[in-house]
Amino acid sequence: MADCTDPAAVCLFAFNRPDHTRRTLAALAASPLAEATDLIAYLDGPRDDEDVDLVNQVADVITAQTGFASIDLRHREENAGLAVSIQDGVTETMQARGRAIVLEDDIVTSPAFLSYMNLALQRYRQENRVWHISGYSEAIAANHDRPGAHLWRFMSCWGWASWADRWQHFERDPLGLMDSFTAQDIHRFNLNGAENFWAQVEGNARGDMKTWAVFWYATIFRHQGLCLAPYHSYAENIGFDGSGTHASPWNARRQGGLNQDFAPLLPTVIEEDTEALEQLRTHYMYRPSKLTKLKRKLGRFLKR
Repeated sequence: MADCTDPAAVCLFAFNRPDHTRRTLAALAASPLAEATDLIAYLDGPRDDEDVDLVNQVADVITAQTGFASIDLRHREENAGLAVSIQDGVTETMQARGRAIVLEDDIVTSPAFLSYMNLALQRYRQENRVWHISGYSEAIAANHDRPGAHLWRFMSCWGWASWADRWQHFERDPLGLMDSFTAQDIHRFNLNGAENFWAQVEGNARGDMKTWAVFWYATIFRHQGLCLAPYHSYAENIGFDGSGTHASPWNARRQGGLNQDFAPLLPTVIEEDTEALEQLRTHYMYRPSKLTKLKRKLGRFLKR
């Protein structure tokens, strides 16, 4: 296990899903570093009367949790929405602590997650090109048995960490991005055409959606930053049951369990891993279409 006598605080963002929150906290508390880790739980307020009881249940789940050095519940009276809640909460913690590990209430982690995160935060603190530590990685078959982690431009927000001097540049400004990004920038931002992440920027500009993660990705991208990602994921999203704000069910799978490596090898050369990036591009370009997934689901149903 990584030696970490001063682990970073964990920010947990929760809302109205007590069962998901319970599973997320239980998994996190199973880490050997949890008992030395401060947990700051940001609980958004209810949107309407139907949410009141669920939000109160989540508060009860958080206050009943044990296994951490401390638990600080910060409960909004009114609903701010996920984007505002995360932006405000991460900024508050970064300013107070200088770094933070960030989880939403539907991210289940390996017992080795906190060790990996703290090891990476220590290793790259002075490496100004490294902006973001990802705990999640896509289930790419070629990577499953590869040890350690790599660097690339892509940012995942399903269990992540960063530092205050990087996060201070975060800006949620879709119109500003649309004015400043060139066609070449957009192509690279979209993993050289493999996926249309830019559509989220346009959707925010139109008001069709209100998200935050694509703007953190854009912030890192504009500063030519790199993101660390494990070859084998330390985290999994359990929110693909229709309960989440931005659920997308095609990602809900993980073969072989989560990463149990407490002291992974981390790259010493600070440059983008082009081989890993190409594997990710292939993964996005050739993932199953909605029709294919529907046919597979129907086939499994008929077999049963």
